[in-house]
Amino acid sequence: MDAMTPIEDRRLALQASLDAAKTQAERNRLGQFATPTGLASDVLAYARRLLPDDAALRFLDPAIGTGSFYAALLREFANERIEVARGFEIDPHYGDPAGALWDNWPLKIALEDFTTAMPPEQGSGYNLVICNPPYVRHHHMDKAAKSRLLAATAAASGIQMAGLAGLYCYFLGLAHAWMEPDGIAGWLIPSEFMDVNYGLPVKRYLLSQVELIRIHRFDPNELQFGDALVSSAVVWFRKRKPATGHRVEFSFGGTLATPKVSRLLPLADLQRAAKWTSLAADGVRAVADGRRLADFFDIKRGLATGDNGFFIMTRDEIVARDLPAEFFKPILPGPRHLESDIVEAARDGTPQLARQLFLLDCRLPESEVKERFPALWAYLQTGKPKVAETYLCSRRSPWYAQENRPPAPFICTYMGRNMAKRDKPFRFILNRSQATAANVYLLLYPKRPLAKALASDSDLGRQIWEFLNGIDAATLLGEGRVYGGGLYKMEPRELANVPAEAIAAMLPAAEHRPASQGEMFKYRAA
Repeated sequence: MDAMTPIEDRRLALQASLDAAKTQAERNRLGQFATPTGLASDVLAYARRLLPDDAALRFLDPAIGTGSFYAALLREFANERIEVARGFEIDPHYGDPAGALWDNWPLKIALEDFTTAMPPEQGSGYNLVICNPPYVRHHHMDKAAKSRLLAATAAASGIQMAGLAGLYCYFLGLAHAWMEPDGIAGWLIPSEFMDVNYGLPVKRYLLSQVELIRIHRFDPNELQFGDALVSSAVVWFRKRKPATGHRVEFSFGGTLATPKVSRLLPLADLQRAAKWTSLAADGVRAVADGRRLADFFDIKRGLATGDNGFFIMTRDEIVARDLPAEFFKPILPGPRHLESDIVEAARDGTPQLARQLFLLDCRLPESEVKERFPALWAYLQTGKPKVAETYLCSRRSPWYAQENRPPAPFICTYMGRNMAKRDKPFRFILNRSQATAANVYLLLYPKRPLAKALASDSDLGRQIWEFLNGIDAATLLGEGRVYGGGLYKMEPRELANVPAEAIAAMLPAAEHRPASQGEMFKYRAA
Protein backbone atom coordinates (compact mmCIF):
# COMPACT_ATOMS: atom_id res chain seq x y z
CA MET A 1 0.00 0.00 0.00
CA ASP A 2 2.83 2.40 0.79
CA ALA A 3 4.28 2.00 -2.70
CA MET A 4 0.97 3.12 -4.17
CA THR A 5 0.53 6.28 -2.11
CA PRO A 6 2.45 8.67 -4.40
CA ILE A 7 0.60 7.65 -7.57
CA GLU A 8 -2.75 7.66 -5.77
CA ASP A 9 -2.00 11.20 -4.60
CA ARG A 10 -1.22 12.11 -8.21
CA ARG A 11 -4.42 10.43 -9.41
CA LEU A 12 -6.55 12.28 -6.87
CA ALA A 13 -5.00 15.61 -7.84
CA LEU A 14 -5.60 14.80 -11.50
CA GLN A 15 -9.20 13.83 -10.78
CA ALA A 16 -9.86 17.07 -8.94
CA SER A 17 -8.33 19.11 -11.75
CA LEU A 18 -10.32 17.33 -14.47
CA ASP A 19 -13.59 17.57 -12.52
CA ALA A 20 -13.06 21.28 -11.93
CA ALA A 21 -12.69 21.84 -15.68
CA LYS A 22 -16.28 20.65 -16.22
CA THR A 23 -19.51 22.11 -14.91
CA GLN A 24 -21.64 20.11 -12.50
CA ALA A 25 -24.39 20.02 -15.13
CA GLU A 26 -22.03 18.49 -17.70
CA ARG A 27 -20.90 15.79 -15.32
CA ASN A 28 -24.48 15.07 -14.24
CA ARG A 29 -25.59 14.66 -17.83
CA LEU A 30 -22.76 12.19 -18.55
CA GLY A 31 -23.00 10.47 -15.17
CA GLN A 32 -19.36 11.15 -14.30
CA PHE A 33 -18.83 10.65 -10.57
CA ALA A 34 -15.46 9.30 -9.49
CA THR A 35 -15.23 6.54 -6.89
CA PRO A 36 -13.63 7.77 -3.64
CA THR A 37 -10.37 6.05 -2.61
CA GLY A 38 -11.75 4.48 0.57
CA LEU A 39 -14.78 3.06 -1.19
CA ALA A 40 -12.63 1.65 -4.00
CA SER A 41 -10.41 -0.09 -1.45
CA ASP A 42 -13.47 -1.48 0.35
CA VAL A 43 -14.73 -2.96 -2.93
CA LEU A 44 -11.43 -4.53 -3.97
CA ALA A 45 -10.79 -5.91 -0.49
CA TYR A 46 -14.12 -7.72 -0.69
CA ALA A 47 -13.27 -8.98 -4.20
CA ARG A 48 -10.12 -10.53 -2.75
CA ARG A 49 -12.31 -12.56 -0.37
CA LEU A 50 -14.32 -13.99 -3.27
CA LEU A 51 -11.42 -15.07 -5.48
CA PRO A 52 -9.19 -18.12 -4.95
CA ASP A 53 -5.86 -17.17 -3.40
CA ASP A 54 -3.87 -18.56 -6.31
CA ALA A 55 -6.06 -17.23 -9.14
CA ALA A 56 -4.34 -15.11 -11.79
CA LEU A 57 -6.33 -11.91 -12.22
CA ARG A 58 -7.82 -10.74 -15.48
CA PHE A 59 -9.27 -7.36 -14.48
CA LEU A 60 -11.74 -5.25 -16.43
CA ASP A 61 -13.25 -1.84 -15.61
CA PRO A 62 -15.70 -0.79 -18.37
CA ALA A 63 -15.82 2.84 -17.15
CA ILE A 64 -12.37 3.39 -15.69
CA GLY A 65 -12.18 7.18 -15.47
CA THR A 66 -8.81 8.03 -13.93
CA GLY A 67 -8.42 4.51 -12.50
CA SER A 68 -9.70 4.56 -8.93
CA PHE A 69 -10.50 0.82 -8.97
CA TYR A 70 -7.22 -0.07 -10.67
CA ALA A 71 -5.29 1.82 -8.01
CA ALA A 72 -7.23 -0.11 -5.36
CA LEU A 73 -6.50 -3.37 -7.22
CA LEU A 74 -2.79 -2.68 -6.87
CA ARG A 75 -3.19 -1.93 -3.19
CA GLU A 76 -5.14 -5.13 -2.45
CA PHE A 77 -3.45 -7.70 -4.73
CA ALA A 78 0.17 -8.63 -5.32
CA ASN A 79 1.45 -7.36 -8.67
CA GLU A 80 2.47 -10.80 -9.83
CA ARG A 81 -1.13 -12.02 -9.61
CA ILE A 82 -2.36 -9.44 -12.17
CA GLU A 83 -2.16 -11.10 -15.57
CA VAL A 84 -4.24 -8.58 -17.52
CA ALA A 85 -5.79 -5.21 -16.64
CA ARG A 86 -8.00 -3.32 -19.06
CA GLY A 87 -10.25 -0.31 -18.87
CA PHE A 88 -12.56 1.69 -21.12
CA GLU A 89 -13.13 5.44 -21.04
CA ILE A 90 -15.34 7.18 -23.58
CA ASP A 91 -14.41 10.75 -22.63
CA PRO A 92 -10.92 11.87 -23.77
CA HIS A 93 -11.09 14.63 -21.17
CA TYR A 94 -10.48 11.87 -18.60
CA GLY A 95 -9.12 9.08 -20.79
CA ASP A 96 -6.07 10.84 -22.24
CA PRO A 97 -4.70 12.12 -18.89
CA ALA A 98 -5.46 8.74 -17.28
CA GLY A 99 -3.51 6.98 -20.03
CA ALA A 100 -0.54 9.24 -19.36
CA LEU A 101 -0.81 8.71 -15.59
CA TRP A 102 -0.71 4.90 -15.93
CA ASP A 103 1.69 4.78 -18.86
CA ASN A 104 4.34 2.85 -16.94
CA TRP A 105 1.88 0.39 -15.41
CA PRO A 106 0.48 -2.78 -17.01
CA LEU A 107 -2.94 -1.23 -17.60
CA LYS A 108 -4.39 -0.91 -21.08
CA ILE A 109 -6.95 1.92 -21.36
CA ALA A 110 -9.08 1.90 -24.50
CA LEU A 111 -10.36 5.37 -25.37
CA GLU A 112 -13.72 4.20 -26.72
CA ASP A 113 -17.33 3.51 -25.84
CA PHE A 114 -17.55 0.20 -23.98
CA THR A 115 -21.11 -0.33 -25.22
CA THR A 116 -19.88 -0.54 -28.83
CA ALA A 117 -16.71 -2.58 -28.18
CA MET A 118 -16.49 -6.19 -29.35
CA PRO A 119 -16.34 -8.74 -26.50
CA PRO A 120 -13.27 -11.00 -26.35
CA GLU A 121 -13.20 -14.44 -27.91
CA GLN A 122 -14.08 -17.43 -25.79
CA GLY A 123 -11.22 -18.25 -23.44
CA SER A 124 -10.02 -14.63 -23.27
CA GLY A 125 -12.61 -13.27 -20.84
CA TYR A 126 -12.10 -11.55 -17.50
CA ASN A 127 -12.52 -13.10 -14.08
CA LEU A 128 -12.82 -9.82 -12.18
CA VAL A 129 -15.11 -7.06 -13.46
CA ILE A 130 -15.33 -4.04 -11.18
CA CYS A 131 -17.15 -0.93 -12.31
CA ASN A 132 -18.84 2.29 -11.29
CA PRO A 133 -20.75 2.79 -14.57
CA PRO A 134 -22.01 6.18 -15.75
CA TYR A 135 -25.32 7.12 -14.15
CA VAL A 136 -26.99 8.52 -17.28
CA ARG A 137 -30.78 8.62 -17.16
CA HIS A 138 -32.80 7.28 -20.07
CA HIS A 139 -33.98 10.70 -21.28
CA HIS A 140 -30.37 11.72 -21.97
CA MET A 141 -30.04 8.86 -24.50
CA ASP A 142 -31.45 9.36 -27.99
CA LYS A 143 -33.78 6.87 -29.65
CA ALA A 144 -31.12 5.35 -31.91
CA ALA A 145 -28.74 4.78 -28.99
CA LYS A 146 -31.49 3.12 -26.95
CA SER A 147 -32.41 0.78 -29.79
CA ARG A 148 -28.78 -0.25 -30.23
CA LEU A 149 -28.30 -0.78 -26.49
CA LEU A 150 -31.50 -2.80 -26.15
CA ALA A 151 -30.45 -5.18 -28.94
CA ALA A 152 -26.83 -5.47 -27.81
CA THR A 153 -27.74 -6.14 -24.17
CA ALA A 154 -30.27 -8.82 -25.11
CA ALA A 155 -27.63 -10.52 -27.28
CA ALA A 156 -24.94 -10.33 -24.58
CA SER A 157 -26.92 -11.43 -21.54
CA GLY A 158 -30.49 -12.26 -22.49
CA ILE A 159 -31.79 -9.21 -20.61
CA GLN A 160 -34.74 -7.58 -22.37
CA MET A 161 -34.09 -4.19 -20.81
CA ALA A 162 -36.93 -1.77 -20.03
CA GLY A 163 -37.09 1.45 -22.03
CA LEU A 164 -36.70 3.65 -18.94
CA ALA A 165 -33.49 1.92 -17.81
CA GLY A 166 -30.48 4.10 -17.16
CA LEU A 167 -27.18 3.54 -18.94
CA TYR A 168 -25.72 1.73 -15.93
CA CYS A 169 -28.20 -1.14 -16.47
CA TYR A 170 -26.95 -1.66 -20.00
CA PHE A 171 -23.33 -1.66 -18.83
CA LEU A 172 -24.11 -4.46 -16.39
CA GLY A 173 -25.87 -6.56 -19.02
CA LEU A 174 -23.28 -5.98 -21.76
CA ALA A 175 -20.38 -6.96 -19.48
CA HIS A 176 -21.84 -10.48 -19.20
CA ALA A 177 -20.24 -11.34 -22.55
CA TRP A 178 -16.83 -10.15 -21.31
CA MET A 179 -16.74 -12.41 -18.25
CA GLU A 180 -15.24 -15.87 -18.17
CA PRO A 181 -17.21 -18.71 -16.49
CA ASP A 182 -17.13 -18.43 -12.68
CA GLY A 183 -15.78 -14.88 -12.97
CA ILE A 184 -16.68 -12.34 -10.28
CA ALA A 185 -18.38 -8.99 -10.88
CA GLY A 186 -18.83 -6.09 -8.47
CA TRP A 187 -21.04 -3.21 -9.66
CA LEU A 188 -21.30 0.08 -7.79
CA ILE A 189 -24.67 1.33 -9.00
CA PRO A 190 -27.68 3.37 -7.82
CA SER A 191 -29.83 1.30 -5.46
CA GLU A 192 -33.05 2.48 -7.10
CA PHE A 193 -33.00 -0.44 -9.56
CA MET A 194 -34.16 -2.63 -6.66
CA ASP A 195 -37.50 -0.84 -6.35
CA VAL A 196 -38.46 0.66 -9.72
CA ASN A 197 -40.23 -1.01 -12.64
CA TYR A 198 -37.32 -0.58 -15.03
CA GLY A 199 -35.17 -2.57 -12.61
CA LEU A 200 -37.26 -5.74 -12.99
CA PRO A 201 -35.26 -7.14 -15.95
CA VAL A 202 -32.02 -6.54 -14.03
CA LYS A 203 -33.41 -8.38 -11.00
CA ARG A 204 -34.54 -11.30 -13.18
CA TYR A 205 -31.02 -11.51 -14.61
CA LEU A 206 -29.49 -11.52 -11.13
CA LEU A 207 -31.83 -14.27 -9.96
CA SER A 208 -31.62 -16.61 -12.94
CA GLN A 209 -28.63 -15.95 -15.22
CA VAL A 210 -25.91 -15.55 -12.60
CA GLU A 211 -25.24 -16.54 -9.01
CA LEU A 212 -26.08 -13.45 -7.00
CA ILE A 213 -23.70 -13.35 -4.03
CA ARG A 214 -24.44 -10.15 -2.17
CA ILE A 215 -26.07 -6.75 -2.40
CA HIS A 216 -24.80 -4.14 0.00
CA ARG A 217 -26.82 -0.94 0.19
CA PHE A 218 -25.10 2.07 1.67
CA ASP A 219 -26.98 4.21 4.16
CA PRO A 220 -28.51 7.05 2.07
CA ASN A 221 -27.62 9.47 4.86
CA GLU A 222 -23.95 8.62 4.30
CA LEU A 223 -23.41 9.77 0.72
CA GLN A 224 -20.70 7.82 -1.08
CA PHE A 225 -20.35 10.55 -3.70
CA GLY A 226 -20.23 14.08 -2.37
CA ASP A 227 -21.27 15.51 -5.76
CA ALA A 228 -24.13 13.14 -6.65
CA LEU A 229 -27.47 12.77 -4.89
CA VAL A 230 -27.62 9.03 -5.43
CA SER A 231 -28.18 6.22 -2.96
CA SER A 232 -25.65 3.55 -3.89
CA ALA A 233 -25.33 -0.21 -3.68
CA VAL A 234 -22.66 -2.75 -4.59
CA VAL A 235 -23.98 -5.80 -6.42
CA TRP A 236 -21.80 -8.92 -6.41
CA PHE A 237 -22.36 -12.01 -8.53
CA ARG A 238 -20.53 -14.95 -10.08
CA LYS A 239 -21.02 -15.91 -13.73
CA ARG A 240 -22.76 -19.23 -13.27
CA LYS A 241 -26.30 -20.43 -12.71
CA PRO A 242 -27.45 -20.46 -9.08
CA ALA A 243 -27.61 -23.83 -7.33
CA THR A 244 -30.78 -25.15 -5.71
CA GLY A 245 -31.17 -23.65 -2.25
CA HIS A 246 -28.76 -20.78 -2.98
CA ARG A 247 -28.93 -17.89 -0.50
CA VAL A 248 -27.97 -14.26 -1.03
CA GLU A 249 -26.49 -11.86 1.49
CA PHE A 250 -28.23 -8.51 1.89
CA SER A 251 -26.43 -5.93 3.99
CA PHE A 252 -26.99 -2.28 4.81
CA GLY A 253 -25.01 0.67 6.15
CA GLY A 254 -21.41 0.97 7.20
CA THR A 255 -18.94 -0.65 4.81
CA LEU A 256 -18.71 -3.91 2.93
CA ALA A 257 -16.36 -5.22 5.60
CA THR A 258 -18.42 -3.98 8.56
CA PRO A 259 -22.08 -3.45 7.62
CA LYS A 260 -24.60 -2.27 10.20
CA VAL A 261 -26.94 -5.18 9.43
CA SER A 262 -26.72 -8.29 7.29
CA ARG A 263 -28.86 -11.34 6.55
CA LEU A 264 -29.00 -14.29 4.18
CA LEU A 265 -32.14 -14.79 2.11
CA PRO A 266 -33.21 -17.65 -0.20
CA LEU A 267 -33.67 -16.84 -3.87
CA ALA A 268 -37.35 -17.77 -3.55
CA ASP A 269 -37.84 -14.91 -1.09
CA LEU A 270 -36.25 -12.45 -3.50
CA GLN A 271 -38.46 -13.64 -6.33
CA ARG A 272 -41.62 -12.80 -4.42
CA ALA A 273 -40.39 -9.52 -2.93
CA ALA A 274 -41.80 -6.47 -4.70
CA LYS A 275 -38.91 -4.28 -3.50
CA TRP A 276 -35.42 -5.12 -2.38
CA THR A 277 -34.05 -2.01 -0.68
CA SER A 278 -35.41 -2.91 2.76
CA LEU A 279 -34.51 -6.60 2.70
CA ALA A 280 -31.38 -6.30 4.82
CA ALA A 281 -33.13 -4.60 7.72
CA ASP A 282 -36.80 -5.51 7.41
CA GLY A 283 -36.94 -8.88 5.71
CA VAL A 284 -39.05 -9.83 2.74
CA ARG A 285 -41.93 -7.61 1.71
CA ALA A 286 -44.29 -8.83 -0.97
CA VAL A 287 -47.03 -6.81 -2.63
CA ALA A 288 -49.49 -5.71 0.03
CA ASP A 289 -52.31 -8.16 0.72
CA GLY A 290 -55.88 -7.00 1.32
CA ARG A 291 -57.22 -3.53 0.55
CA ARG A 292 -54.76 -0.94 -0.65
CA LEU A 293 -55.07 2.79 -1.25
CA ALA A 294 -55.56 1.91 -4.93
CA ASP A 295 -58.91 0.34 -3.98
CA PHE A 296 -60.19 3.67 -2.68
CA PHE A 297 -58.33 6.35 -4.64
CA ASP A 298 -57.22 7.24 -8.12
CA ILE A 299 -53.77 8.68 -7.43
CA LYS A 300 -52.19 11.20 -9.82
CA ARG A 301 -49.14 13.41 -9.83
CA GLY A 302 -49.97 17.10 -9.54
CA LEU A 303 -49.89 19.18 -12.70
CA ALA A 304 -46.67 20.23 -14.39
CA THR A 305 -46.97 23.78 -15.72
CA GLY A 306 -43.81 23.88 -17.80
CA ASP A 307 -42.72 27.12 -16.12
CA ASN A 308 -44.06 27.93 -12.64
CA GLY A 309 -42.56 31.40 -12.69
CA PHE A 310 -44.58 32.32 -15.77
CA PHE A 311 -47.89 30.57 -15.03
CA ILE A 312 -48.24 30.96 -11.24
CA MET A 313 -48.85 34.41 -9.73
CA THR A 314 -50.04 36.17 -6.61
CA ARG A 315 -53.27 38.14 -6.64
CA ASP A 316 -51.29 41.40 -6.63
CA GLU A 317 -49.33 40.32 -9.72
CA ILE A 318 -52.55 39.49 -11.56
CA VAL A 319 -54.01 42.90 -10.74
CA ALA A 320 -50.79 44.74 -11.59
CA ARG A 321 -50.75 43.14 -15.06
CA ASP A 322 -54.48 43.79 -15.52
CA LEU A 323 -55.07 40.13 -16.36
CA PRO A 324 -58.62 38.67 -16.46
CA ALA A 325 -59.37 36.79 -13.22
CA GLU A 326 -61.56 34.26 -15.04
CA PHE A 327 -58.46 32.50 -16.39
CA PHE A 328 -56.89 31.95 -12.98
CA LYS A 329 -57.62 29.21 -10.47
CA PRO A 330 -56.14 28.75 -6.99
CA ILE A 331 -53.15 26.45 -6.61
CA LEU A 332 -51.47 25.37 -3.37
CA PRO A 333 -47.96 26.64 -2.62
CA GLY A 334 -45.09 24.18 -2.19
CA PRO A 335 -44.96 22.06 0.99
CA ARG A 336 -42.52 24.34 2.81
CA HIS A 337 -44.99 27.24 2.42
CA LEU A 338 -47.94 25.18 3.66
CA GLU A 339 -48.30 26.10 7.33
CA SER A 340 -50.94 23.51 8.20
CA ASP A 341 -51.86 20.00 7.07
CA ILE A 342 -55.50 21.10 6.87
CA VAL A 343 -56.30 23.68 4.21
CA GLU A 344 -59.56 25.46 4.94
CA ALA A 345 -61.48 27.34 2.26
CA ALA A 346 -62.74 30.92 2.04
CA ARG A 347 -66.29 31.49 0.78
CA ASP A 348 -65.07 31.62 -2.83
CA GLY A 349 -63.17 28.33 -2.47
CA THR A 350 -59.69 29.84 -2.31
CA PRO A 351 -57.45 28.37 0.38
CA GLN A 352 -57.13 30.30 3.62
CA LEU A 353 -53.36 30.63 3.48
CA ALA A 354 -50.96 33.48 4.02
CA ARG A 355 -49.37 32.66 0.65
CA GLN A 356 -52.13 32.59 -1.95
CA LEU A 357 -51.20 31.62 -5.49
CA PHE A 358 -53.15 31.35 -8.72
CA LEU A 359 -52.52 29.36 -11.89
CA LEU A 360 -53.01 30.78 -15.37
CA ASP A 361 -55.10 28.31 -17.38
CA CYS A 362 -56.69 29.51 -20.61
CA ARG A 363 -57.98 27.27 -23.38
CA LEU A 364 -59.04 29.93 -25.86
CA PRO A 365 -57.11 30.08 -29.15
CA GLU A 366 -54.56 32.86 -29.34
CA SER A 367 -56.53 34.77 -31.97
CA GLU A 368 -59.55 35.01 -29.66
CA VAL A 369 -57.37 35.99 -26.70
CA LYS A 370 -55.86 38.80 -28.80
CA GLU A 371 -59.30 40.12 -29.77
CA ARG A 372 -61.10 39.82 -26.44
CA PHE A 373 -58.34 40.02 -23.80
CA PRO A 374 -55.51 42.24 -25.08
CA ALA A 375 -53.71 42.42 -21.70
CA LEU A 376 -53.56 38.64 -21.47
CA TRP A 377 -52.47 38.39 -25.11
CA ALA A 378 -49.65 40.87 -24.44
CA TYR A 379 -48.51 38.86 -21.43
CA LEU A 380 -48.53 35.61 -23.42
CA GLN A 381 -46.30 37.22 -26.03
CA THR A 382 -43.62 37.71 -23.35
CA GLY A 383 -43.53 33.92 -22.97
CA LYS A 384 -43.25 33.18 -26.68
CA PRO A 385 -39.44 33.26 -26.97
CA LYS A 386 -38.72 30.73 -24.20
CA VAL A 387 -41.71 29.40 -22.25
CA ALA A 388 -43.73 28.32 -25.29
CA GLU A 389 -40.76 26.32 -26.57
CA THR A 390 -40.20 24.28 -23.40
CA TYR A 391 -40.80 20.54 -23.66
CA LEU A 392 -44.21 20.52 -21.95
CA CYS A 393 -45.62 23.73 -23.40
CA SER A 394 -44.57 22.92 -26.95
CA ARG A 395 -46.69 19.74 -26.76
CA ARG A 396 -49.87 21.47 -25.57
CA SER A 397 -52.51 23.16 -27.67
CA PRO A 398 -52.70 25.96 -26.93
CA TRP A 399 -49.32 26.06 -25.23
CA TYR A 400 -50.68 27.99 -22.23
CA ALA A 401 -53.47 25.48 -21.39
CA GLN A 402 -52.79 23.40 -18.28
CA GLU A 403 -53.28 19.71 -17.48
CA ASN A 404 -56.65 18.67 -16.10
CA ARG A 405 -56.05 18.39 -12.36
CA PRO A 406 -59.20 19.27 -10.41
CA PRO A 407 -58.91 19.93 -6.68
CA ALA A 408 -58.32 16.74 -4.68
CA PRO A 409 -59.59 16.41 -1.10
CA PHE A 410 -56.47 14.49 -0.02
CA ILE A 411 -52.94 15.33 -1.03
CA CYS A 412 -49.56 13.77 -0.27
CA THR A 413 -46.16 15.37 -0.66
CA TYR A 414 -44.15 13.79 -3.48
CA MET A 415 -40.76 13.85 -1.77
CA GLY A 416 -39.15 14.84 1.49
CA ARG A 417 -36.66 14.02 4.19
CA ASN A 418 -36.88 12.69 7.73
CA MET A 419 -36.69 15.97 9.63
CA ALA A 420 -36.31 16.58 13.35
CA LYS A 421 -39.86 18.04 13.57
CA ARG A 422 -41.48 15.18 11.65
CA ASP A 423 -41.22 11.42 12.12
CA LYS A 424 -41.70 10.63 8.42
CA PRO A 425 -40.84 12.43 5.19
CA PHE A 426 -44.31 12.40 3.60
CA ARG A 427 -47.19 14.68 4.63
CA PHE A 428 -50.88 14.09 3.96
CA ILE A 429 -52.95 17.22 3.47
CA LEU A 430 -56.71 17.54 3.98
CA ASN A 431 -57.67 19.99 1.24
CA ARG A 432 -61.05 21.60 1.87
CA SER A 433 -60.43 24.32 -0.69
CA GLN A 434 -60.88 24.45 -4.45
CA ALA A 435 -57.12 24.72 -5.04
CA THR A 436 -55.35 22.35 -7.35
CA ALA A 437 -51.72 21.35 -6.77
CA ALA A 438 -48.48 21.17 -8.75
CA ASN A 439 -46.33 18.09 -9.30
CA VAL A 440 -44.59 18.41 -5.93
CA TYR A 441 -47.69 16.68 -4.62
CA LEU A 442 -49.62 13.47 -5.26
CA LEU A 443 -53.39 13.94 -5.57
CA LEU A 444 -55.76 11.33 -4.12
CA TYR A 445 -59.13 11.35 -5.89
CA PRO A 446 -61.74 9.18 -4.11
CA LYS A 447 -63.31 6.45 -6.21
CA ARG A 448 -67.10 6.27 -6.37
CA PRO A 449 -67.85 4.29 -3.15
CA LEU A 450 -65.63 6.48 -1.02
CA ALA A 451 -66.75 9.67 -2.78
CA LYS A 452 -70.37 8.76 -2.10
CA ALA A 453 -69.63 8.15 1.57
CA LEU A 454 -67.71 11.43 1.87
CA ALA A 455 -70.63 13.34 0.37
CA SER A 456 -73.04 11.97 2.99
CA ASP A 457 -70.79 12.16 6.07
CA SER A 458 -69.16 15.49 6.86
CA ASP A 459 -66.83 13.94 9.44
CA LEU A 460 -65.50 11.14 7.25
CA GLY A 461 -62.98 13.32 5.42
CA ARG A 462 -61.14 14.12 8.61
CA GLN A 463 -61.22 10.44 9.68
CA ILE A 464 -59.68 9.40 6.36
CA TRP A 465 -57.04 12.12 6.68
CA GLU A 466 -56.20 11.01 10.22
CA PHE A 467 -55.81 7.44 8.99
CA LEU A 468 -53.48 8.56 6.19
CA ASN A 469 -51.35 10.59 8.58
CA GLY A 470 -51.30 7.64 10.97
CA ILE A 471 -49.67 5.27 8.47
CA ASP A 472 -46.35 4.38 10.06
CA ALA A 473 -43.11 5.57 8.52
CA ALA A 474 -41.80 2.06 7.85
CA THR A 475 -44.82 1.23 5.67
CA LEU A 476 -44.50 4.42 3.62
CA LEU A 477 -40.73 4.15 3.26
CA GLY A 478 -41.09 0.52 2.27
CA GLU A 479 -43.19 1.53 -0.72
CA GLY A 480 -41.25 4.66 -1.68
CA ARG A 481 -37.67 4.98 -2.81
CA VAL A 482 -34.70 6.70 -1.24
CA TYR A 483 -31.87 8.76 -2.71
CA GLY A 484 -28.58 9.97 -1.32
CA GLY A 485 -28.69 12.32 1.65
CA GLY A 486 -31.90 10.73 2.96
CA LEU A 487 -34.15 12.15 0.24
CA TYR A 488 -37.31 10.02 -0.13
CA LYS A 489 -39.64 9.97 -3.13
CA MET A 490 -43.07 8.42 -3.65
CA GLU A 491 -44.64 7.75 -7.05
CA PRO A 492 -48.41 7.27 -7.55
CA ARG A 493 -48.15 3.49 -8.04
CA GLU A 494 -46.04 3.17 -4.91
CA LEU A 495 -48.45 5.13 -2.77
CA ALA A 496 -51.30 3.10 -4.28
CA ASN A 497 -49.79 -0.11 -2.86
CA VAL A 498 -49.89 1.10 0.76
CA PRO A 499 -52.23 -1.11 2.88
CA ALA A 500 -55.56 0.57 3.63
CA GLU A 501 -57.85 -2.08 5.12
CA ALA A 502 -58.91 0.39 7.82
CA ILE A 503 -60.66 2.63 5.28
CA ALA A 504 -63.11 -0.16 4.46
CA ALA A 505 -64.21 -0.26 8.09
CA MET A 506 -65.05 3.47 7.96
CA LEU A 507 -67.48 3.02 5.07
CA PRO A 508 -71.12 1.91 5.21
CA ALA A 509 -71.48 -1.86 4.92
CA ALA A 510 -72.64 -1.65 1.31
CA GLU A 511 -69.46 0.16 0.36
CA HIS A 512 -66.97 -2.25 1.98
CA ARG A 513 -66.14 -3.94 -1.28
CA PRO A 514 -63.24 -2.45 -3.30
CA ALA A 515 -64.25 -0.56 -6.42
CA SER A 516 -63.98 -2.57 -9.61
CA GLN A 517 -61.41 -1.57 -12.16
CA GLY A 518 -64.03 -0.27 -14.57
CA GLU A 519 -65.87 1.98 -12.11
CA MET A 520 -66.13 5.65 -12.87
CA PHE A 521 -64.61 8.15 -10.47
CA LYS A 522 -66.44 11.09 -9.02
CA TYR A 523 -63.23 13.12 -9.32
CA ARG A 524 -61.79 12.56 -12.77
CA ALA A 525 -58.23 13.62 -13.62
CA ALA A 526 -56.66 13.16 -17.03
